[in-house]
Amino acid sequence: MDDSTGIYLWGLFRVLPLPTTMRSLVPLLLLTLLGGACAHTPKSTGMEGLKPVVEDFHKRIRWKDFRGAARHLIPERREAFVRARSELHDERDLSITDFEILEAVLEPDGMRATVTTRLQWMRLPSASEQTATVTSEFVFRDGTWLLERMLDGPFAGELP
Repeated sequence: MDDSTGIYLWGLFRVLPLPTTMRSLVPLLLLTLLGGACAHTPKSTGMEGLKPVVEDFHKRIRWKDFRGAARHLIPERREAFVRARSELHDERDLSITDFEILEAVLEPDGMRATVTTRLQWMRLPSASEQTATVTSEFVFRDGTWLLERMLDGPFAGELP
């Protein structure tokens, strides 16, 4: 040990005494913690996260799993969506015969997306198949993509 500096010599290496080492680590630890907090701010998963949500929603409505489909809606619209399916007897009367996802476009901030789908369906008592190009708006909220609005199609007016 060199008495004038308080630095321990160990072979060719200098070793700082513990109090000095701890004082230099405190700012480094604070920077790491603050920097880590920024890294955990929710960021959009982009198209990679949006695509499976859009496909799953459409598959669930096609196979009349309306409760499962409702999980992809924003929370404030889920209950009304499920209630409307029951009141309209969609389990029995609505048949989604086909869907095709035509386009998905992310907003520049990556937190909103517009999806265009071609839906074909029949709702009894009508025996006519209807086809519509449906525009759906998804929002990235609480770490997942959620359906906020759906224009046209069998749920027109329910998801304004």
